[in-house]
Amino acid sequence: MNKNFIFLALSAAVMAVSCEKDNNSNVIDSDVDLVGDITEDRTLEQGQTYTLTGGLHVKAGATLTIQPGVTIIAQDDDQVDYILIEQGAKIDARGTASSPIVMTSSRKEAGAWGGLHICGKAPINAGTDAKSEIGDASYGGNDPHDNSGTLQYIRVEYGGYAFSEEKEANGFTFYGVGDGTTVDHLQAYGGSDDGFEWFGGTVNVKYLVSTNNTDDSFDWTEGWCGNGQFMIAHQISSECDALMECDNNDNDNMASPISHPVLSNITLVGNDADGRGVRLRAGTQVELYNAIVTGKTRTLTTETEGTESALADGTSKLQYVYLSTSISSDSDNVIYTEEDFLAADNHNEINYSFSLTGNYFGTIDGGFDATGLGSFFESASYVGAISADNDWTEGWAL
Repeated sequence: MNKNFIFLALSAAVMAVSCEKDNNSNVIDSDVDLVGDITEDRTLEQGQTYTLTGGLHVKAGATLTIQPGVTIIAQDDDQVDYILIEQGAKIDARGTASSPIVMTSSRKEAGAWGGLHICGKAPINAGTDAKSEIGDASYGGNDPHDNSGTLQYIRVEYGGYAFSEEKEANGFTFYGVGDGTTVDHLQAYGGSDDGFEWFGGTVNVKYLVSTNNTDDSFDWTEGWCGNGQFMIAHQISSECDALMECDNNDNDNMASPISHPVLSNITLVGNDADGRGVRLRAGTQVELYNAIVTGKTRTLTTETEGTESALADGTSKLQYVYLSTSISSDSDNVIYTEEDFLAADNHNEINYSFSLTGNYFGTIDGGFDATGLGSFFESASYVGAISADNDWTEGWAL
């Protein structure tokens, strides 16, 4: 064979391999640490393990794709590790029930790293210069349908890193996230701050599990107006605070938009310690249906004039809510009473004795059909989040 021909053929092959490598440069190799700014689309490959060695910011215009089975391990060192999706950026993280995405730390302790943070452009009531507690990124805007991407079948473990007394990272934090974002099948496990927290926004959520996060299991503020269905909180440690801490705005209780999430099929199980279950305050509104609240000495408390007035006049609704203790108020001027809560058309119960298995399995027949609340909601005419014969946590949640 002609030697010149052989040389040309080999050169072409090398060039082809080189071009193929360049065309796939958006794939992050499993031996490359995750840190710094992502300014163009990147993919974490299925089943691979990656090390997070500091703050990772996905910048506007870029998408971080995380394939099923990916494990991200925050390195235990003197660097602050967290993942932050900035305004205009997206995350496309779609695990599966059999192959979830796991974000964890090499140090298996609460507060080991900073968790996952999403910043969107949906309305908030905290002004026009709001910055995320972690990463100092802007959030909020005027687009309720803003799309920050997709989060499905993800477990965040051991979050809650404390930057200061005022700034602690949650497992999942949603800053002004819009309802164009898809959020379902997430677990926040073993963190030292809140499991899930919403700072305003309109994002809808479904199939959430908050397990032994030692501040609040679920927390909202700054005008969150999304929908939620099938949400579980389970607290074990005596350090755990409220099962749900629910605010509008501490500085201005009536700041607009007023927090008004619509939630159905909720199971909240406390640590049998002194404390609150659902704490409604700081002007928040809420519609809460088909809820089980147990394991706290005060399973439902209300406070502030705005919050109690909205309950009294029907703007807020508590229906088919079953409590292991009674309702109480921390307001100086009590507007919403236990008698209001127990009105016949609310179908609520107090001092109810629950029969739950496996920490939070079990429902009560005869609940509210949430499909009447809108197309987001699935048919589940029972009280509680998870029935004994339909374990939607199997395979992906601890």
